[in-house]
Amino acid sequence: MSHASRLRIIGLTFLASILLVAALGFWEAGSAKVQAQDAGQLEEGARLYAENCAVCHGENGEGRVGASLAKDWPSIRPDLRVKSTIENGISGSPMVAWSQANGGPLTSSEIDALVAFILSWEPGGPRVIPPTPTLAPRQSITPVPNVEGDPNNGAVLFSRNCAVCHGEDGQGRVGAALAKDFPSIRPDLTVRNTISNGIPGSAMPAWSQLKGGPLMEAEINDLTAFILALPAASQALEEIPAAAQLPASTWMSGWGGVVLAVLLFIIIVGFSLWVQARRKE
Repeated sequence: MSHASRLRIIGLTFLASILLVAALGFWEAGSAKVQAQDAGQLEEGARLYAENCAVCHGENGEGRVGASLAKDWPSIRPDLRVKSTIENGISGSPMVAWSQANGGPLTSSEIDALVAFILSWEPGGPRVIPPTPTLAPRQSITPVPNVEGDPNNGAVLFSRNCAVCHGEDGQGRVGAALAKDFPSIRPDLTVRNTISNGIPGSAMPAWSQLKGGPLMEAEINDLTAFILALPAASQALEEIPAAAQLPASTWMSGWGGVVLAVLLFIIIVGFSLWVQARRKE
């Protein structure tokens, strides 16, 4: 082998080594970026879980009024199974649809983050601790007459157990709106019974410890007192005088519009006749 051939082989080997090192560098950088993205997705999923799921499924996926999620998911594609359940819910059960496409509050990327976090509980998965949501302070609530329970303690219980579905102020979310009047001779009994026993075949589970839920009877009384103290949305709006409710276009929609149209027609015709007269001069 000639000296020139040896030099050529050495040069090609050196060049190949440089390309291999560069490729490994790019691969490591890409891998680190993917790992960073995965970590960010898991953190987002942990936050979303704490805000939307922990109240039913437990802070660590151990189950509460909802199923246990900290388990192995026997499926060829467990991610698709979990994602479909979150997106579409389970008809006739407390598991409602959470995707925006089905009327829920979560985007597709948020559901993907939730799926990644839930599957992290499988054996050997990464451990991410969900954050503890902070409760916003409320003003002191005046109890409703003849209703047993402390509405101020009920406000705390509501934020921890009910707001995720019914909204922080009872305005409704994936659950029904509660800031309303309850037409009943004993609305307190209606609300208390619904909380205690749930509504079979619906998304409202039973919350009483006697029915397998987490709440004691005194806590349910406090929740009832708070819910009945919520201002109804219709009562929160100020009464508007009838004259002020008329839109600005009311005059135009009646005889005023006809008069204006006639005046405009006369002006246009008069202007046209004047222009024609000027041209004949």
